[in-house]
Amino acid sequence: MADRVFLRGMTSATYTLKEFREQQLKAPRVRGEDVVVTDMSVGYGDVGKDTHNYWRVAPGDDPFLTQTLQVHFVELPPHSSNNGHGHQNEAAFYILKGRGYEIHDDQRYDWSQGDLVFVHTDSVHQHFNPYDETAVALVTKAKSAWMYLGLVQQGSKSQIDDPSRFGERIEWGQIWTPGVLGRKKVVHASETAWQDTPLGRVKVLSSPQKSDLRNFSVDVFELEIPAGGSSGRRWQMADEILYVISGSGYSLHWEVGADIAEKYYARVAKEPTRHEIKAGDTLYVPQNTVAQHFSSDGQPLHLLSAQNRLFKMLGYDNVAYLDNVS
Repeated sequence: MADRVFLRGMTSATYTLKEFREQQLKAPRVRGEDVVVTDMSVGYGDVGKDTHNYWRVAPGDDPFLTQTLQVHFVELPPHSSNNGHGHQNEAAFYILKGRGYEIHDDQRYDWSQGDLVFVHTDSVHQHFNPYDETAVALVTKAKSAWMYLGLVQQGSKSQIDDPSRFGERIEWGQIWTPGVLGRKKVVHASETAWQDTPLGRVKVLSSPQKSDLRNFSVDVFELEIPAGGSSGRRWQMADEILYVISGSGYSLHWEVGADIAEKYYARVAKEPTRHEIKAGDTLYVPQNTVAQHFSSDGQPLHLLSAQNRLFKMLGYDNVAYLDNVS
């Protein structure tokens, strides 16, 4: 079994990283239900006797897409639970099917289809399905950011091999953001509303503006495109992973080149690449790309978007709309 890749390195014989970006842009951006990885080469494998973890996007992938976000699924058959464990990174669980509950730091949080559930930083957590229907969650997380920062203390048991070297237990959360214990851990589907935006009909589940949520790393929204319609044509610096909840269609991507002169200028490719999508697929939109999504004529296209919030913290918190929704 190959070692898991938690963080991928980046090297070059020259100052420019043009070749790295070119290789990344060549990788297929749509991954369907035929892409199922269950070993430890890309993701956590110790999930429980009856439960299943399968991966879609991770740093160990070949071809490589991104390590900005990782995506995997957790499947809980009726009357099952996975193995409890802890890690320093956050994770956001969108419930695709069924219902169940979490135990986070010995506290219970119930969830059902359409909810978004946060595993907070430094959390010991376990997932339970006590009901008669299988539960499935789509998990998105910016785990590699924690790895890059050296926040690697994780596991299913104490990491202290020699307790005699350490003092008594003290409260870990003393170094968390003040007031974080009062923030919400579950965004219920009934608590969010659809709104019309330049991108289209959007339901925002997690964003910097939702400061009452216990989530600092992943922004999530739902996008609904009517049958035969399209989203707005949007340019942003952050890359993005979209999961097709229902419907089918395609996505057009225009590469943005860096014309470096007395300052940075952006030049948008004249011709886009086209990417066909259907229910169950994940679609990757690379960094610094203009993208527009189209629904087939038969039915609306329902997408779930996840992005790493770190881009906004680095100053890329704006979005340019080159065409509005149609």
